[in-house]
Parts: sequence; structure tokens; C-alpha cells
Amino acid sequence: MNKMKKTIILLNLAILIILAGCSPRTKVTSSQNLKDTGKLKEALETIEEAIDPSLENSEKTLNWPRTWEVRGDIYQSIYQSEDKSIKSLVDNPLSEALDSYKKALELDEDGKFENSVKVKLTLLSNDFTNQAVNAFEVQDYEKALESFEQILEINEIDIIKQDNPEAVDTTIIFNAGLAAYNAENYDKAIDYYKEAATYGYNGARTYSLMANAYQLKKDTIGALEILQEGFEKYPKDNNILTSMIQVYLNLDKTQEALRYLNLAIEQNPQNATFHFAQGTLFEKLDAETEDSYESYEEKAIESYQNAIDLDPDYFDANYNLGALYYNKGVQQIEIANSIPTSENERYEEELAKSNKWFEKALPYMEKCLEISPDNNMTLQSLKNLYYRLKMMDKYNAILEKLEQ
Repeated sequence: MNKMKKTIILLNLAILIILAGCSPRTKVTSSQNLKDTGKLKEALETIEEAIDPSLENSEKTLNWPRTWEVRGDIYQSIYQSEDKSIKSLVDNPLSEALDSYKKALELDEDGKFENSVKVKLTLLSNDFTNQAVNAFEVQDYEKALESFEQILEINEIDIIKQDNPEAVDTTIIFNAGLAAYNAENYDKAIDYYKEAATYGYNGARTYSLMANAYQLKKDTIGALEILQEGFEKYPKDNNILTSMIQVYLNLDKTQEALRYLNLAIEQNPQNATFHFAQGTLFEKLDAETEDSYESYEEKAIESYQNAIDLDPDYFDANYNLGALYYNKGVQQIEIANSIPTSENERYEEELAKSNKWFEKALPYMEKCLEISPDNNMTLQSLKNLYYRLKMMDKYNAILEKLEQ
């Protein structure tokens, strides 16, 4: 009897020794079971104990790939939970999940866990996409950027990449650029946009966005270089053309701006804005150029008229053309005033010429009043025109309106 008891005691002791040797890994199994039954708080606590290096025999779980796979699974489930108290257990569960899966693969020298981790990484990529979209909606652009970058990181993991080594997720690359742009991280935005552009993603728009990023970081030359590259690839895109025109104007390079504006008009002759812009550039060149053999002023008049023909209610085009004619009348008055008082007949002759310009200006200014009845610039211009042309009834009406 004593011998039998001794045998039983020895067997029990052996079992205890075996269990003691296995107990660290049983925590991993327990964590998985707790997760599967929805007890995520307990699962999290248990798996964190399994990787606590201060605990006895922790090396058995710390160096076991399965431990890190289960840990990743638990953190991923915390992100997916709709329970706010569960979600608040950790700050960045998807990042923890990714780090855990990467650790599992690092320790998995025999590739025993590759297939199961691969499936979880694919699902994790979907979770990061949802997280990025949600971050965009609440304008947390830095979080969105981090999430997109983590998707790109997953795509580069060997077991994911091996299925399609040449695949490039241009949508995620572009969205990373968009997130960086909105987060005002313009250097990163440019890097991601450039990568997307090499694959032709989103066409010319990507180049326009890149140029905007360069300009926001006060690099006008960089903006111009990228727009010229975009123009070579997409010569018929008006967005790139208009961006180039604006950059050249910012650099005070009127001739270059005009050259590209002329191209824009060739491609889209029905765009009234282009004709108006062309008119302003011709006026600018007329002011900058002395003794020019070609009349930029006449070209400006033609451009403004083209804009008005395309859009009769285009206020700026009507106002600029009216102002151009009005200023010509004022210049003619100055010519008349320069004539000696002894030459009265010649003076009257030159002065009369001014009224012809004022008469030309009048219909355009009156059209401006029709388009925008309370515009102060128009009212002031019309007051002067009516006075010069001795249209006193209309002059008094304008005065009354100005007083009101």
C-alpha cells in the first residue's frame, strides 16, 4: 500500500513538473480562448503576462511565434470591438497588432505560422484602410497618413509580396500623399505624389497637387519644374497650364505666362476666363514695353471683347475693357491740356477726341452696373463718365445712389 501511494505521489509530481514546464505557453492558449469567447480585457491581460520578461520561464513564450500571432489577433479584435470600454484599453491597437505579427514572422524560422499570419495581415490591411478613412472624416490627417503608411508596410512584407511581386498599390500611395498634404507635411506629400505619378495615377491632377505642395513650402522653382514635367506628359490638360501660368506670373515672367496662356486658349477657345487673363497680360506688357512695334493694347481690347462675346455677363471683362477706354480718354485730355493756350482750336479738337473714348467706355460700365448694381468702382466710374459726357440727369442719379 505504501509503495502504491509512493508511486502515485511520484506520478503526480511528474505531472506537476510537466505542467510547470508547459505553464508559460498555456497562457497563450488561455489568451486565445478568452479572445474567442469575447473576453478581450482578460485576453489582453493574459497575453501581456505571457510576454513579461520578468516572469519565470518567460523565454518559452517570448521566443514562440504563436505568442505574438495571438497577441496580434487580440489587439486586432480590440480595434474591431464596438464596446467603447474595450476600445479604450489601448491607444493604437492596430499598430500593436502589426508589430506583433512582424515579430511572429521574425521568430518563425521554419515558416510554420506563415499561412495563418498571412491571412491576418490581409485582414489587418483592411482594418488600417477603415481607420484611415475614419481619420480623414474627422480631419485627423496625421492618423490617416500613419494608417496608409502601415498598409504600404504590410504590402512590402515578404509573405504578402511574394504572391504578386510587381504589384503596386497606387491608390494607397496617392492617398498617403493626400493625407500628408492635408497634414501640411508637404515633403512627404511630394514624395508620395511623385511615386504615384511615375505609375500615371490620377493623371495630370497628381502633378497639379505636387505643384501646390511645392508652392505651399515656398518653393516656386520646384513647382515650376514639376509642372513642366507634367505638361510634357499631359500637354492638353488645362489645370496644369493654368497652374504654370500662375507660377510664371508669381515669378513676374509675363511673356512665359502669356505663351502658356495662348496654348490654353488654343485647347479651350470657349473659356472666357482664359481670354480675360490674356487681356490682363497684354495690358501688363503694354505698360512694361516702350516703343513696341506691336500694340499690346489693341490685343488686350480684342481679348477682353472675346471674353465678353463668350460671356456677356462677365463683370471683370466688361469693367477692364471699360476702364481701358476710360483711361484712353483721360490720356487724351492730358494731351489736350499740353497744348499752348494760344492754340485754342487745336485744343478743342484734341479735347473732343477724349469724348470718343468715353463714349466707348460707357456701354461696358453700364453693363457692369446691370451685373452688379451696388459695385462702388462702377458707380464712381459712371459718375465721371456721365460728367465728362454732360449726361447730367444720369450723373445726378449716380450721385444720389452713391449718397445712399
